[in-house]
Amino acid sequence: MVPPATFSEVLAAQLRREPGRPLVTFYDHASDERVELSVTTYANWVAKASGLLSDVADLERGMSLRIDLPPHWLSPVFLGAAWTLGLRVTTSDAPDAVVCGPDGLDRWAPRAATVPVLACSLRPLGVRFAEPLPAGVLDVGVEIWSQPDGFTAWDPPTGDDPATDDLSQRELFGPRAERPDDLTAAAGSVLTDGGRLLSVADPASPPGMATFTEPLARGGSLVLVRNPDPARLDGVYDAERATARV
Repeated sequence: MVPPATFSEVLAAQLRREPGRPLVTFYDHASDERVELSVTTYANWVAKASGLLSDVADLERGMSLRIDLPPHWLSPVFLGAAWTLGLRVTTSDAPDAVVCGPDGLDRWAPRAATVPVLACSLRPLGVRFAEPLPAGVLDVGVEIWSQPDGFTAWDPPTGDDPATDDLSQRELFGPRAERPDDLTAAAGSVLTDGGRLLSVADPASPPGMATFTEPLARGGSLVLVRNPDPARLDGVYDAERATARV
């Protein structure tokens, strides 16, 4: 059997293996929000986000996406959508498209006339912004719901397609022997197969990306905490039956 080398292959394998298990559990200690995405629910959100990036933002394989979000459950969703399409998740200030939160509007809205800017309200359940957005900015909470729960890329990426500015999809998701030594330092060295990782890092940023990609590849799950209250983290660790933390 050929080992997985792309995000889509890894996700498909997890859907076949245990579709109902939690994959991403999100806490916001400032708002007391808790969201849990099973593998199936996560895959549905990725499909919707993939359709949004493809059909609404007109992105295609080989282009780049900047995910300018704080630690949030939508970050892994848009990572998955980007890799489903074969997009490169970039930290460049000149991407082909941007996904941002409310704090990024001042920076990215002025570019909406030339670059697709998709804004996430970060409100519970991924709902729309309460106030009108600047001209040209797309509200993810409005646009994403019309996308189907299934998506197949017409030009699917291979393991050699760039996943980030520095790494290919194979280096993120292929056999561990093929991955750079420093890729899993944040998560892989402490997470066992099927483990549950508690993290306060941003999975959309290069230093924090392994906190999502490693649990996904290893049949585990991520417990992600935004605005962490240090006094509550031990309680979350115990309540969620986490097995490691970073």
